[in-house]
Amino acid sequence: MDNNITPSSNEEIIQKTGIISQKLISEGIQNESLENDHLGVEVISVEPSSLYSAVSKLKSLGFNYLQCQGGYDEGPGKRLVSFYHFIEVGDLDKLEQIKEIRVKVFLERDSDLSVPSLYSLFKGSDWQERETYDMFGINFANHPCPKRLLMPEDWRGWPLRKDYIQPDFYELQDAY
Repeated sequence: MDNNITPSSNEEIIQKTGIISQKLISEGIQNESLENDHLGVEVISVEPSSLYSAVSKLKSLGFNYLQCQGGYDEGPGKRLVSFYHFIEVGDLDKLEQIKEIRVKVFLERDSDLSVPSLYSLFKGSDWQERETYDMFGINFANHPCPKRLLMPEDWRGWPLRKDYIQPDFYELQDAY
């Protein structure tokens, strides 16, 4: 008798899908469960159109603190990513029980680089979203102040994109 019974493909999908991802799917919020990060924290991917509803649901599930929002470039010609790290802030005597979730929104470089702003849910996203816009050109719809934060207003391009070419119109000043 073979003791190595393999689960059906449906059971494999359930095992590969994280707990939070399953909860969102049961609530009708489509997402994709990605590989857990290096700390074992669950990572999910949502479409830009589902971001606001997914994060609203996460907040109602107790993920009440946006620890970090940022962006990165997968490489020249590849996707841009807006990422979010949420944690549950509750009883500080139980630090070992802190729950965390990571959310990623993948954007095709040549398409609409717009995602909903989370400012109405998390006021702390204000400058984080502005920095992501400033460095990568990802637009945050309905952000209350959608302008550059780090670069001069007349700067051309998005400096942290891997295909960025330094413009000629800004010269390095001699420090003497």
